[in-house]
Amino acid sequence: MDENKNPAEEAKKAWEAMQKHKEEFLNRKNSGNASGGRPKKPVDTKKTVRISLLVVLAIVIAAALFNAFYKVSEQEQAIVTTFGKVTDIRGAGLYFKIPFVQKVNKVDTTTHGMPIGYRSSDDPYNTYGAYDGQGSGAFYDTVEHESVMITKDFNFVDVDFYLEYRVSDPVKYLYASSDPQQILRNLAMACIRSTVINFDVDDVITTGKSQIQADVREKLETELSANDIGLQVVNLTVQDAEPPTDLVMAAFKAVETAKQGKETTVNNAKRYRSEQIPEAEAEADRITQEAEAKKEARIAEAEGQTARFEKLYEEYVKNPLITRQRMFYEALEDVLPKLKVVISDGDLKAYMQIDETEEAVKTASAVPTPSAAVREEPAGDIPAEAE
Repeated sequence: MDENKNPAEEAKKAWEAMQKHKEEFLNRKNSGNASGGRPKKPVDTKKTVRISLLVVLAIVIAAALFNAFYKVSEQEQAIVTTFGKVTDIRGAGLYFKIPFVQKVNKVDTTTHGMPIGYRSSDDPYNTYGAYDGQGSGAFYDTVEHESVMITKDFNFVDVDFYLEYRVSDPVKYLYASSDPQQILRNLAMACIRSTVINFDVDDVITTGKSQIQADVREKLETELSANDIGLQVVNLTVQDAEPPTDLVMAAFKAVETAKQGKETTVNNAKRYRSEQIPEAEAEADRITQEAEAKKEARIAEAEGQTARFEKLYEEYVKNPLITRQRMFYEALEDVLPKLKVVISDGDLKAYMQIDETEEAVKTASAVPTPSAAVREEPAGDIPAEAE
């Protein structure tokens, strides 16, 4: 028996049934006497009434005792009222209540879902904006007055949300409002519209969904705290966001494809830059190091030449003639191996050719004449000993 039924009404129904049976019995008795049958012993009406009252009282007591116990599951909380006033909140377990005095209302405290902007074919919610369809719930229809919104740049967009909520205060859920789910839906729709109006249509459809979810949830939690209807937001997600017409949707898809192409090109350019910059820096470092090495080599060579010149100058100051002769011979040693030297008498009648690899004498005549002898006079102030 359901504990919420009124035992008095059940007793009244039982009493009416007994009175009906009594009238039928008396009618059958009278019809038997009228037909000439054997007269029966008169029935004690008072005794019958007393028995009937006892039976009704027993039924009422049994119903009251049966209705005095109630069970609360793990997913529920029970609100106990005494003469209409909340006196206790019970969790899971088996409890006793005073019949006809206390009343129990059970509240489901699990998480529930609420679609906003669309309905499934078996959605039980059948108040404002409900979808009155039939089926297994495999198909979904758009509720345009909930889903179509205007954006910051004055475009229309079709956005669907899914709200998850649960009962946080069962007393306020039962007695603070007549329809807390409808209030929650209206508050959610107001928060959604006031948030979407702050975003451009591109952001709503593409990159701004997470920010919209966060802003809507924050606003909705504030509104629920202000209205205090005993409900709490668990989660809010954007199910889908798209333009309201096929032509606009195609245009947005083209724009999205172009944006993705742009991002791909930019990423490729960044990847190429990240590859080329290290190579260029390495090449610059190599060139710089080579230049530094050449610089150091030139400086070292110049310093060596300077030191050599200073040493040579010191010796030149001590004995200029010998130093000049030595410099002259060293210059000849450097120049002569690279030259082809031909000694001639001036008339080309006889000449000698000194090759780079060997000294060979080639004469134009068999025996050179004394005039073929060449005497090299020292140039300038070269002393005779240098011959």
